[in-house]
Amino acid sequence: IVAVGAVIPGAQPGVALLLVAFILDLVKRGDAVGTWQESHFGWRIRSVVIAAILYLVTAPLWLLFVVPGWIAWTCISIWFLYRVVRGWVNLNGNRPVTP
Repeated sequence: IVAVGAVIPGAQPGVALLLVAFILDLVKRGDAVGTWQESHFGWRIRSVVIAAILYLVTAPLWLLFVVPGWIAWTCISIWFLYRVVRGWVNLNGNRPVTP
């Protein structure tokens, strides 16, 4: 839902949807304790936190130098997409995600 919401033309609900998903993960994490799905909650939470930190740290590049900011954010987005795809592949196969 977050990935699709991020590419809807004219309305960018991606950040809001990501925050809703993040909060749901934090709230429902305890329900998965002891199951193979437990690793997926940690994987998603870590992915969002790390991406948010990287975006915030590299945000000044947009203000000072547009091209390095664009490159940094593209790299972060590709890394985040990799994490999403890898998590979905493991979830689809009923496997935990290992770091």
